[in-house]
Amino acid sequence: MSNRLSQESSPYLLQHAHNPVDWFPWGQEALQKAVDENKPILVSIGYSACHWCHVMERESFEKEQVAEVMNQHFVCIKVDREERPDVDAIYMESVQAMGVQGGWPLNVFLMPDAKPFYGVTYVPPRNWIQLLNSIHNAFTDQNEQLAESAESFARHLNMSVTEQYYLKDDAPVYTQELLDGMFVKLQQSFDAEKGGPQRAPKFPMPSIYSFLLRYYHLTQKEEALQHIRLTLDRMALGGIYDQLGGGFARYSVDDEWFAPHFEKMLYDNGQLLTLYSEAYSLTKSELYRKTIFQTIAFLQRELTSPEGGFYSALDADSEGEEGKFYTWTMPELQQILGNDFLWFAAFYGITEAGNWEHGRNILHRSEENADFPANWNFTPEQFQQKLETAHYQLMAERDKRIRPGLDDKILCSWNGLMLKGLVTAYRVFGESSFLTLAQRNAQFLLAGMTDPQTGRLWHSYKNGKATITAYLEDYAAVIDGYLALYQATFDESWLTEADRLARYTLDHFWDAEDRLFFFTDNSGEALIARKKEVFDNVIPASNSMMAHNLYVLSLLLDRPEYSERVEEMLGRALPLLAQNADYLTNWAALYALRVQPTAEIAVVGPDAQALRQELDQRFYPNKVLAGTETESTLPLLEQRTTIDGKTAIYVCYNRTCQLPVTDVEAALASLL
Repeated sequence: MSNRLSQESSPYLLQHAHNPVDWFPWGQEALQKAVDENKPILVSIGYSACHWCHVMERESFEKEQVAEVMNQHFVCIKVDREERPDVDAIYMESVQAMGVQGGWPLNVFLMPDAKPFYGVTYVPPRNWIQLLNSIHNAFTDQNEQLAESAESFARHLNMSVTEQYYLKDDAPVYTQELLDGMFVKLQQSFDAEKGGPQRAPKFPMPSIYSFLLRYYHLTQKEEALQHIRLTLDRMALGGIYDQLGGGFARYSVDDEWFAPHFEKMLYDNGQLLTLYSEAYSLTKSELYRKTIFQTIAFLQRELTSPEGGFYSALDADSEGEEGKFYTWTMPELQQILGNDFLWFAAFYGITEAGNWEHGRNILHRSEENADFPANWNFTPEQFQQKLETAHYQLMAERDKRIRPGLDDKILCSWNGLMLKGLVTAYRVFGESSFLTLAQRNAQFLLAGMTDPQTGRLWHSYKNGKATITAYLEDYAAVIDGYLALYQATFDESWLTEADRLARYTLDHFWDAEDRLFFFTDNSGEALIARKKEVFDNVIPASNSMMAHNLYVLSLLLDRPEYSERVEEMLGRALPLLAQNADYLTNWAALYALRVQPTAEIAVVGPDAQALRQELDQRFYPNKVLAGTETESTLPLLEQRTTIDGKTAIYVCYNRTCQLPVTDVEAALASLL
């Protein structure tokens, strides 16, 4: 038995292709059927690595008696939220407006015109059948009331951002006082003992620490650096990080970064590469170096496609059990490690009863203990060798296990985030293999996910085919990646392509009323509302990312019109930022860059790359780099020359340059 989802490419939809539920993919066929038959629509939204999505499928969607009720009374639509973030955003906001805490699986009931009137997340099977019958009865007996309710939610969804949040059209003012207020607001949520926020579960939230890095750079406030180091240390040592194979899980279910929800997402790991690389350039922490190199090795091993794209995710479950692939019983470890078991167990917190569920252990540490090798009569070099050998043995054994499911679709936006992470790691460490991986990915985005006729991006790629009109998040992340790649290589083709994509977004996504970008292309599918992303989350809002991009482009290309848009966007966001900095940390990071002028650094001459690498090894986030080994017509490079044949560094502020120098230390000394 199979349903219509068997014709789809999304791994999440294909997981439901053999359900007895008569699932439709999102599209005109299903929407028209609801109108023709006057039936309510059930939209069920999830993603392939979602544990509770799998649970609800096993408990309800695979059961004939449940499917019979669903098929009789509803038009049932399955949506992969990663393929259709536009659909997910609309119905997630509607459910939250109903007073329901959002999450996935998200199950939303719509009138035949696709306007929502009720929604829930996970529901146990007995309650699910009761709910289905109640919704059917209400649709039959109270149709007018449901239609009125749906119309009210649709009106809410179509409010402009200006109207919804009482925003004003004011020019932003950049002051240290306002920035300090943002930090104080954010500081209230700090967990001073375990890092991250004072709550469970704990998500990495990279944009928070990216802001704190920029705030610390400007203020040298020690509390900011302490929280960065505490959080990044605890994450890299905790169970949320795969201590054997590298890579971060999506979040920890506890408040100690110990027990992960074991799914590994590309977007987390891409952003965390950027964050840990920047943090390393400031702190020179060996833990951060190891984390970056090991995570990139994981990426190459498990998430890289033959074409050079990166797959989306690894599931939390294997053999029907969450975390089974990654965890160990004590007898397993004793058998594999033999005489090395005792010190290994002490190092990673292994217990006979198991430190997690079902007698299994998660490898983790709470802190780095410099005395550990000596306590076991090892030199540091001996201990490092023994640890590497133990890791190798356990990885060899782990590779024999049934692997978690792979979501092998390739998403444009998430690849942009990973491109930025790889390039940042290359800029900080100078490791050529990182650049090779990044360039291959960028070429894939250019060749495989950019329409040669229209120049538009595509959102998703699978089985050699790109599909779905790209969203603002795709453009924002890819532009950011290309801008980083230009500044790492001085290959102007990436800067040109970033500029071209930025111009496309201004033509097809910009809203002159709100002074912000819509999430969807004006040539894409029209839904019941056209939304904007303003608040930063696990992934920063596409609007805040675009504001960063336009700012960098305005400096590199001397584009005042881009700078004007940035001012408009920050002006709109500032009232929210002053009140809710903890939900707008990527906006706050840009604000921090504006409190002082940004250094525009031009490097000209035969050693441009070598000097660029020296500059990038120092933490100085408030800069843009341009360079050439010969000559260039770029505004920052035009008419710039070497000094007596030696490569020259020009440090400029507000398009006014200081005298050139040939020494990196001299250039760094001239920075504000």
